[in-house]
Amino acid sequence: MRFGILAHSAEGAALCFLEFCRNGFREEAHMHPDVMLDCEAMGRIMPAWDAGDHPAVRAFLAQSIARLADGGCDFFACPDNTAHIALESAGPDLPLPGLNIGDIVADQAAALGMTRVAMLGTRFTMGGPVYRRSLPAVGIEPVFANEQERADVDRIIFDELVEGVFTEPSRRRYVEIIDRLKREGGCDGVALVCTEIPLLVTADVSPLPILDSTRLLARAAFEVCTGRRPFPTWRGGPVG
Repeated sequence: MRFGILAHSAEGAALCFLEFCRNGFREEAHMHPDVMLDCEAMGRIMPAWDAGDHPAVRAFLAQSIARLADGGCDFFACPDNTAHIALESAGPDLPLPGLNIGDIVADQAAALGMTRVAMLGTRFTMGGPVYRRSLPAVGIEPVFANEQERADVDRIIFDELVEGVFTEPSRRRYVEIIDRLKREGGCDGVALVCTEIPLLVTADVSPLPILDSTRLLARAAFEVCTGRRPFPTWRGGPVG
């Protein structure tokens, strides 16, 4: 079975690719299921994101999925939480079935017994519908940062993280936000739902247990390839 990674931002996709392969290495030296990655520059579609033109973003992403299908992939996953806003919007079936990152994160939160989860992601993800759907579906309340915190989280993502820049001041700011959401928001976990954030905020510095959306997605894809998870059937569009 061949897994296709729909890349939207390079850092998150690279981490997903490496973690997928490392899942194989942990079981047998130098071995992992077949994997392909397609990455068209995110900058080409940012004007559509800024304009809220989700159909245009969906069509852009679907072209990458079509190339993965042409390359012999059996299913895809997109290690980009924001992209799922467009992927979950109405439109033609995507060329391959795929895993949904929002549902994977929600399932893990439920398995860990979490009840209120702090959400850190892009301004699109923090303001969007994906986790307002997936977490309540399993009985968990998503908790979002305040306006200034959201602005700081988003700025660090787009000015630094997606460009491969990871600094201690930015790490401290994220930890400060997580700590406030723990103390004042009553959160018992934090979902890192921008796939670059786990490169900055790790379990040893986070005031809350983390839900690493990137590595959870990579593990789920590995489990599909090895027959430990059902083959996905979602081809985009609204979930549930």
